Amino acid sequence: MAITQAMCTSFKKEILEAKHNFLNSGGNTFKIPLYTSSATLSAATTAYTTDNEHASSGNYSAKGNTLTRVNPSTSGTTALTDFADTTWASSTITARGAMIFNEDVSGDTSVLILDFGADKSSSSGDFTIQFPTASSSTAIIRIA
Repeated sequence: MAITQAMCTSFKKEILEAKHNFLNSGGNTFKIPLYTSSATLSAATTAYTTDNEHASSGNYSAKGNTLTRVNPSTSGTTALTDFADTTWASSTITARGAMIFNEDVSGDTSVLILDFGADKSSSSGDFTIQFPTASSSTAIIRIA
């Protein structure tokens, strides 16, 4: 079992099929569930799964938080988009990684997998995912 950080292969194809809209106004709904170290997630992951998702408790529920989109932009020859940071307030969570998926596309299709590098946890406190700066070299989603 392992979580391997990657942009999902199915997502790359679905971009060419115009299935994902990242516009802040009128775009699709993207969610971010958290997963335990027992999860198996990688570039081959095609859709949201409940397998080894963090147990629903406190301020965490299945499918995780809804993300706030940042309008796509370009920098040089790179197209990019990002999300606002997201927090599960007053929660007790232990997670090894996360998945971003599009809830508006049939089958809850996966976009990317995040590997935190180690278990991260909160105990009756805030669990926050901080996304990197939206730039051509650091945005969470970049097409160069």
